[in-house]
Amino acid sequence: MRSLRIHPHLHDVFGEEQPLVYLAAILLFGVGVAAVFAMSAGPLLAELAWWRAALALVLVLDIAAGCVANFTPSTNDFYAARPRNRRVFIAIHFHIVLVALLVGTGIAAAVAVWAYTIVAAAVVNGLAGRSAQTFAGGLLLAIGLTGLPLLPGLTPAMVAVSGLFMLKVLFSFAVDHYRAGGSKNGHASKNGGRG
Repeated sequence: MRSLRIHPHLHDVFGEEQPLVYLAAILLFGVGVAAVFAMSAGPLLAELAWWRAALALVLVLDIAAGCVANFTPSTNDFYAARPRNRRVFIAIHFHIVLVALLVGTGIAAAVAVWAYTIVAAAVVNGLAGRSAQTFAGGLLLAIGLTGLPLLPGLTPAMVAVSGLFMLKVLFSFAVDHYRAGGSKNGHASKNGGRG
């Protein structure tokens, strides 16, 4: 597969090198989800100032694209080799609250989703290097997704984006999927350790 070296300013998003097909999939998925969100929340977005609607769509695109990017070996390995960066990335993710504030709906529910996701992601990240990490991440994600329909005030569009936010931060990002710590091919080293 043909790969592209990633500019250093984008390493936190894509890692150091990505196959072109992965980059295309990441961007297409992000744009596609933003388009579906725009169609689903069209009447709501139409009432907003253009900049608020545009910023909300950019954040939705970022959430969706990050779901896919964080599953790639390059992004996974970039953070596996930099545990501090992973902790900072988890801590700064409050995109779902910003989307709710921008569109003016489901703010309390978005705060609940954010709080659950960040706490659960911190627990999962704390299991780094242990075989239970993937199971714990999957379990906590399943619990969070099950609770989403019970939260009052979430439109269908916000339920979908909230689920993607949980997937991105709690499972896609907090779990070291390849336990490679710097491996370029996504296979764990013989001792299963981190680089």
